[in-house]
Amino acid sequence: LMGLVEASRLNGGPAGEVTDPLYPGAAFDPLGLADDPDTFAELKIKEIKNGRLAMFSMFGYYVQALVTREGPFQNWKDHVSNPMINNAGKYMASAYCDFDPLAPASICS
Repeated sequence: LMGLVEASRLNGGPAGEVTDPLYPGAAFDPLGLADDPDTFAELKIKEIKNGRLAMFSMFGYYVQALVTREGPFQNWKDHVSNPMINNAGKYMASAYCDFDPLAPASICS
């Protein structure tokens, strides 16, 4: 579905001719942030960095769910109930043993 929308946009869809195919920001700018080209270039970089940060934080959620086998809200509730016990240290050895079949028996027992 998203591929069809992007193909329509690149082929001169309802927004008109595309000047930069990697960034469709010129079509919707009600605050006039793209009037100055230098500011617009800086805002594009900031938006890309913000997207990368968001993707990295979602990766953290996925890793946390794989290691603890619980969701982020349950992990937060456990941590708030007893922060000295329910933290990352609780899962370090067990996560290593779960995902590495050649883990030494001395730390996995």
